[in-house]
Amino acid sequence: MLKAMVVGASGYAGAKLAYYLQKHPHIELTTLTVSANSQDAGKLISDYDLYPQLKGVVDLPLIATNDYSDLVKNTDIVFLATEHSVSHNIAPYFLEHGCTVFDLSGAFRVNSPSFYTDFYDFTHQHQQWLDKAVYGLAEWNFNQIKQAQLIAVPGCYPTASQLPLKPLIAEGLLDTTQWPVINAISGVSGAGRKASLKNHFCEVSVHAYGLFTHRHQPEIANHLGQEVIFTPHLGSFKQGIHATITCRVKEGVKADDIVDALNKYYQNKPLVRVYQKDWPALKSVIGLPYCDIGYVLKGRHLILISVIDNLLKGAAAQAVQCMNIRFGYDETTALL
Repeated sequence: MLKAMVVGASGYAGAKLAYYLQKHPHIELTTLTVSANSQDAGKLISDYDLYPQLKGVVDLPLIATNDYSDLVKNTDIVFLATEHSVSHNIAPYFLEHGCTVFDLSGAFRVNSPSFYTDFYDFTHQHQQWLDKAVYGLAEWNFNQIKQAQLIAVPGCYPTASQLPLKPLIAEGLLDTTQWPVINAISGVSGAGRKASLKNHFCEVSVHAYGLFTHRHQPEIANHLGQEVIFTPHLGSFKQGIHATITCRVKEGVKADDIVDALNKYYQNKPLVRVYQKDWPALKSVIGLPYCDIGYVLKGRHLILISVIDNLLKGAAAQAVQCMNIRFGYDETTALL
C-alpha cells in the first residue's frame, strides 16, 4: 500500500481526490492538509459545513500546517491541490524527500521560465524541476508518466481543448494556417471554493473573460504545437466544461477521416468516448471521469464538441488516472 497525502484538501478538487484515494485498493490515504491559517483547520473533511457527502467515507481531519517535515516521513505520494505559487514553493521539498508529486496547479506545466513571468506574474525558481516535469495529459503521455517523479496535471480548459484536436493534428488533417477557435464555457466551481462576489451563484451570468490574455491559451498552444484562439466563458451552472472548437480541414478530408483519427488514438483509451452519430452534452460527463468528443464536418469546416467535468477529468480524476499509470494500476482504478 502506497501512502498518500493531499495538500489543499478542503478545496473542490482536493475533496474529490480524497474520495478517489480513500476507495483505491492500493492506496492508503493518510493525510489531508490545509494552510496554516485556514478557517477549516481541525475540522473533519466530512463535517457538515464542508463535504457531508463524505461522512462515513472519508472522515480524516484537515491538518493545518506549512511545515511538512514530520508528515513527509510517512508519505509516498503527494497531490498538490493548491495555488500555483504554493505548488511552486513546496513541490521541490516533497520531491527532494523522494515523494512522487502530482501537481494540479499550473506551476510546472510548461518548460519555459518566460511563461511564468508573462502569464503567472512570478519568476520561476526551479528550472531543474521544470526540466523533469511530465505533462499529465494521460492519453498522450502514458510512457513519460510511467517514469516521472513530478507530474503536472493539465488544466481543465486545456484538457477539454487538446483531446479532440491532438489526433487531427497528429494525422495531418487540419489546415494549420487557420488557427482553431476554441470557445469554452465552465461552471462556477472552476473559480474555486473561496467566496467572492464575481462567482456568487446569484451574480453569475454567462460571460467571456480573459480575451487574448488567459494563461491557458499558451498552455494549450505549447502542448498542441499549434497556435489557437481561446476564449473562456463563465456559465451559470456548477460543474463542467463545454468546448466548441471551430477549425478548417485540408482539401479532401472526409468525415470518415475525422472519426478514424479519433478512434485511432482513443479506441483503447477508457476515459475518452467518441460520438459518431451525435454530439455530447454536459449531462453525459458530470460526476464522471470521461472526456466525450463529437464532431460535425461541412465542406472543409469542422466543429468539434468536447465535454468534461472540470473537477474530475479536468482535475482530480486525471490526477488519479496519472497515478494509476505511474504505478502500474489499471487506468480506471477507483474512478469507475
